[in-house]
Amino acid sequence: MNIFPHILSATALLGLMTTAVQAVELPPLRDQARIDNSMLQVAIAYEVSEKCDSIDARKLKGLNYLWTLRGVASDLGYSDAQIKAYVESKAEKARIRKLGEAYVASKGLDPKVSADLCTLGTQEIASQSLIGSLLRAK
Repeated sequence: MNIFPHILSATALLGLMTTAVQAVELPPLRDQARIDNSMLQVAIAYEVSEKCDSIDARKLKGLNYLWTLRGVASDLGYSDAQIKAYVESKAEKARIRKLGEAYVASKGLDPKVSADLCTLGTQEIASQSLIGSLLRAK
């Protein structure tokens, strides 16, 4: 029995199935709450670490977390190109910045004041939030 034609048929079928799955229209990554909310929290942690001299980013933990998010997006069916477009989009960065500023303001703090970002960072570290877990006091 020659198995080669069966392998070719199975390979062709797998290719068609992959194409069919890719043809399904996915919502924008910004509409995936787990991804978008996590990106917001990472962005807030980064901003705090950049503006507050008494708090550092836990860079390896942050990078590992971002790789995990990339894996989640990939598992949801998003291509590398779609993920890259979301991460590098100027419009998405501006939208996330506005959401971050609103989050800081919701805590009664001014997102443009470094001391307030330090206060936020200290609060987030103390509450052991995702933001706090990506930061450490110097």
